[in-house]
Amino acid sequence: MSTPSRHPNLTALVTIARREITRILRIWAQTLVPPAITMTLYFLIFGSLIGARIGDMGGYDYMDFIVPGLVMMAIIQNSYGNISSSFFGAKFGRHIEEMLVSPMPNWVILGGYVAGAVLRGLLVGVIVMCIAMLFTEVRIPHPLITISTVLLGATIFSLAGFINAIFARKFDDVAIVPTFILTPLTYLGGVFYSVKLLPDWAQVLTHANPIFYMVNAFRYGLLNTSDVPIWIAFALMIGFVVVLGGLGLWLLKRGVGLRS
Repeated sequence: MSTPSRHPNLTALVTIARREITRILRIWAQTLVPPAITMTLYFLIFGSLIGARIGDMGGYDYMDFIVPGLVMMAIIQNSYGNISSSFFGAKFGRHIEEMLVSPMPNWVILGGYVAGAVLRGLLVGVIVMCIAMLFTEVRIPHPLITISTVLLGATIFSLAGFINAIFARKFDDVAIVPTFILTPLTYLGGVFYSVKLLPDWAQVLTHANPIFYMVNAFRYGLLNTSDVPIWIAFALMIGFVVVLGGLGLWLLKRGVGLRS
């Protein structure tokens, strides 16, 4: 007879995360290959072709300047997309109800799905970094800042994708936020340009964009330069993790969008 686990919550957490990871790797042609192809095109078109005409940006070669932004953009989009589609699929298939009636606490359900989404973001980030090395020399002068920014950014948008999936009533609802909110915020978050090039009113609007702080924190980790103080960027990212995490747990507790 097998001995019951002393840490059933940890076992449940690992089980959910492992299922998510298995799903990501099983359909790798859909989860890992498309972002690799997309980012390669960005590097070719914006970095090599257009970048050669632009020259320097913020004192750095344009290709070097856009690498942190493109890596962060890939991480954000894939972390968000993974959990929003996966959790909504669980709602649509009605097997999320089995988790809700189980002894698992809500933080285990949330943590398992977020862990899977963060891992996909990390895998895609590593792939894009490897692609970037084919076009330019990539250095990491601040590895701790680089890694912590990636983890915080992936966690923030995993939690945001989770909340999107909770409120979504059909598959089209899952695509609305990435299309009309996430993509514009990403492109206007300083991925392809320095905020210092913008007029004053546009700089003010850009500073209201949370992705702007993540991109700049990651850019500081790779290039040792940022348009905002690093401590502000990390304070905002940690704040978003706390707020979105708390909101996700509250929605699970209330059963919003899950028990109707």
